[in-house]
Amino acid sequence: MSLTAPLRAVGGGRVWSLMISLFGDLAQEEGTAIDGPVLSAMMTLLEVRPEAARVALHRLRNDGWITSEKVGRISHHSLTEKGRAESAAATPRIYAAPPGPSEGWQLVVLKAADHHSPTAMAAYGFAALAPRLYVGPANTPPPPDTMTATGEIPPAWLREQLRDESVDNAYSELAQSLESLEEALPSSDTISPLQTAVLRGLIVHNWRRLILKFPVLPPELSDPDGPARRSHLRVAALLDRLPRPAVGDLAGQSAA
Repeated sequence: MSLTAPLRAVGGGRVWSLMISLFGDLAQEEGTAIDGPVLSAMMTLLEVRPEAARVALHRLRNDGWITSEKVGRISHHSLTEKGRAESAAATPRIYAAPPGPSEGWQLVVLKAADHHSPTAMAAYGFAALAPRLYVGPANTPPPPDTMTATGEIPPAWLREQLRDESVDNAYSELAQSLESLEEALPSSDTISPLQTAVLRGLIVHNWRRLILKFPVLPPELSDPDGPARRSHLRVAALLDRLPRPAVGDLAGQSAA
């Protein structure tokens, strides 16, 4: 499936992480499982070798993310309670609509510099400004036990201080891949549910690995035409263009 090539190129080689994205997008509801043949067909479309898929699945079972149950000759894989909880915690960030041009921003002050790590704050949606100080969208709930202040018109130095060329480059690479996919994507009635599930999983995976590490800042604090916002707009448009298929619709489909 050549449509996956650009996104596979930027998504990294961690098959277990890709599986988390696939399950989180497709089978997050309790009681929803992906059958072994369906998962194998998805891995084939993603050009993941069977042995690599088995290793990834084994790791996720050992880590308590996925549970597998065999009924007859067919294995049924589903997220554990832990897996569903972790996926649900990230869902608002991953699937949030792109912010408007003036939704506002806020300053968050931590109780102590080590009260929350920069990684944890990034997962909440806030970028580091200085020890104990973080900034983020005005409508994003901050962690408990923090103090917040509504941001006003930011000075130019604040926008410049928050700019990170390496982050811009990462989002730029993703934006270009998403734009290529959008241009090459055929009409929705020619894409099978299995192909749709794979494309959605790749889009979510590439977006998740950046948004949970490098939050997209509000337009007031960043370039409103920059690569992060371009990526966000493309992700939203593509997920809307590729509605999530029901897991039951994937059974029996070929990866050909």
